[in-house]
Amino acid sequence: MTDQNQKQLGKTLWSIADQLRGAMNADDFRDYMLSFLFLRYLSDNYETAAKKELGKDYPKVSDDDRRVPLTLWYANNPEDIPVFEKQMRRKVHYVIEPPHLWNSIANMARTQDGELLNTLQAGFKYIETESFESTFQGLFSEINLGSDKIGRTYADRNDKLCTVIQKIAEGLAEFSTNIDALGDAYEYLIGQFAAGSGKKAGEFYTPQQISDILSAIVTLDSHDPTTGLKKHLDSVLDFACGSGSLLLNVRNRIKKSGGTIGRIYGQEKNITTYNLARMNMLLHGVKDSEFDIYHGDTLTNDWDILRELNPAKKPYFDAIVANPPFSYRWDPTDAMRDDVRFKNHGLAPKSAADFAFLLHGFHFLKDEGVMAIILPHGVLFRGGAEERIRTKLLTDGHIDTVIGLPANLFYSTGIPVCILVLKKCKKPDDVLFINAAEHFDNGKRQNQLSPEHIAKIIETYQFRKEELRYSRRVTMEEIEKNGYNLNISRYISTAVIEPEIDLKDTHANLVSIDNNIQKAVLRHNEFLKELGLPELP
Repeated sequence: MTDQNQKQLGKTLWSIADQLRGAMNADDFRDYMLSFLFLRYLSDNYETAAKKELGKDYPKVSDDDRRVPLTLWYANNPEDIPVFEKQMRRKVHYVIEPPHLWNSIANMARTQDGELLNTLQAGFKYIETESFESTFQGLFSEINLGSDKIGRTYADRNDKLCTVIQKIAEGLAEFSTNIDALGDAYEYLIGQFAAGSGKKAGEFYTPQQISDILSAIVTLDSHDPTTGLKKHLDSVLDFACGSGSLLLNVRNRIKKSGGTIGRIYGQEKNITTYNLARMNMLLHGVKDSEFDIYHGDTLTNDWDILRELNPAKKPYFDAIVANPPFSYRWDPTDAMRDDVRFKNHGLAPKSAADFAFLLHGFHFLKDEGVMAIILPHGVLFRGGAEERIRTKLLTDGHIDTVIGLPANLFYSTGIPVCILVLKKCKKPDDVLFINAAEHFDNGKRQNQLSPEHIAKIIETYQFRKEELRYSRRVTMEEIEKNGYNLNISRYISTAVIEPEIDLKDTHANLVSIDNNIQKAVLRHNEFLKELGLPELP
């Protein structure tokens, strides 16, 4: 499937969503739409595996026969069902009964079957409870098919779902729906719903253009920059992963370079977004044995695998990327002063947890790892506890690069943001500042970074290039003289020097202009005289 067709599939599905959601909030309708797309993926994957498992026993139906082959097999082989489902759990790690497969659901929607809603509820519950370990548990927990937002009565809700599913099925039928196509369509829809969600979008979505920059930074080969990307990452973490798009971007970048990635880790506090992230991973072909997404609070560090008491067993990560909530108010306890994440640097203030998020991730970074985090500009210059944390990170040589981005890139806020790049074993004894704040294209809702803008940022970072009014390597001595203030304008001036005016040339030019005016007036008066009109003075 071509890139153009993949984009068109996303646009087709978005058009359906835009037409059908009516007065329903975009966030609410998003969850239904994406869940149905996910069910389509699970069903296709399951039926492909079942066909391989059953071999010649898999029923054949003609193209115009709407019956689902597995429905026929279940009816003819009731005694073999337990063994078959056991094999499916082993191979694909989940089970879908024939009535709950997408094609069965789509047929019910097409015929306006009055039991579609009940069948969907039963199907979602079965997938969650009868599947492998924790990956599928609670996946559909936030999809309330009984919500009044769909309809006031059961019949209204059933009719609405029939219409939505029928339209989705028709839209998908026009395109090839392989994993890449469905995954890209899913990502496109997440972006479109984010655009309509306003401030709520920040809870689950990092714009693709910013995601591209972060993923490039953590996958560059620092030992030999000229070779391009790393060939392997053992592990990557996003501790505020939202819908998982940033993690997938890191994975895609490594894969495109012919490299491999060990395991993907993500943490997300919002239950709905946590479910979106797990669906997103599976939809992009990441096996449930290849990722670990945890639902919990990053700041309280309630994920057991990160709280392992034995330091030798504690996971440390090659790459860490994050777009945590900006200036999030938190309530640190006195016990957190001795928390291994914070005790060497101090606690971030209650008014802004920005450095708390940063220190959490930095603690779990490998010595040779790279961390790239998006933060508000305030972390660069605010005083008090944040100044002490910033100073400690700088004097210990952990802040590698500061990248200033344009304002109004996010759906959730118009403020300008920065990217901080941190390393535990940083080689150059300076900090690279990149001021990309004025390099963008104006968009209808948000400003946009073009591929050229993104490439320039990445290349400047990769080769630590210096360019007038754009980038500069600043020594620690100069940063110390500035009180460890990292405000980019202190180190890179964007002011354009006005050209020096040559008074002699300017005077001569004015005299010439005046002479030309006098000549023009004389010429004009000649015409007026011929016409018998009064002359100009």
